[in-house]
Amino acid sequence: MTTLLDAIKITPTFPLAELEVGEHFYWEIGNFTIHGQVFLTSWFVIALLLIFSFLGTRNLQRVPSGLQNFLEYALDFIRDIAKTQIGEKEYRPWVPFIGTLFLFIFVSNWSGALFPWKVIEIPHSELAAPTNDINTTVALALLTSLAYFYAGISKRGIGYFKKYIEPTPILLPINILEEFSKPISLSFRLFGNILADELVVAVLVLLVPLFVPLPVMALGLFTSAIQALIFATLAGAYIGESLEHGEEE
Repeated sequence: MTTLLDAIKITPTFPLAELEVGEHFYWEIGNFTIHGQVFLTSWFVIALLLIFSFLGTRNLQRVPSGLQNFLEYALDFIRDIAKTQIGEKEYRPWVPFIGTLFLFIFVSNWSGALFPWKVIEIPHSELAAPTNDINTTVALALLTSLAYFYAGISKRGIGYFKKYIEPTPILLPINILEEFSKPISLSFRLFGNILADELVVAVLVLLVPLFVPLPVMALGLFTSAIQALIFATLAGAYIGESLEHGEEE
């Protein structure tokens, strides 16, 4: 009995399981607590986009070359995505939104694959790509949801919500569930792929730090670009679906 009691007393000192989510660099703004490291890397990405946009457009030429030529190619690529998913009549107002999503996600993903964030030390945390944080991907997915709700309501008004009971009211729960699944799938797909890529590269660098991780890093760059394309394409498809439903009415 004495041995059993001793064991019970010792057990709390050595917990059977422990879950550690990690520490974050928090900012206190009023009553809100935010992840400071995500804002720092997001501002870095936004600054890169602004600098390249300024340098590429400060001296526009009739025959583009250099950075202006690259930016015009990127614009044509984004315009093609929007036109294909939304339609030729309605795509123009949505090119800035689709382009912002694509460029921010693309540069964020590549910054995580190319920039040595972990070399920079901050209190109680470490830096990583903005899309490596679930809060960022959820925010982007919710912005997409607001965009396609706005597209549908601006086209049909309150009658947009009639689609949830079409062709029969029995489908109402399924249609509502579908709307919830869109932002969830968008956010977790992007977050999971970027996090998995960075974890694989980090493990390989620790195990074989010279040449073996290079092919995996190259594959990660390709995957990062594909994830940005998938996110922008699905965002355009959801917006196009809302607008198309309004035209049918």
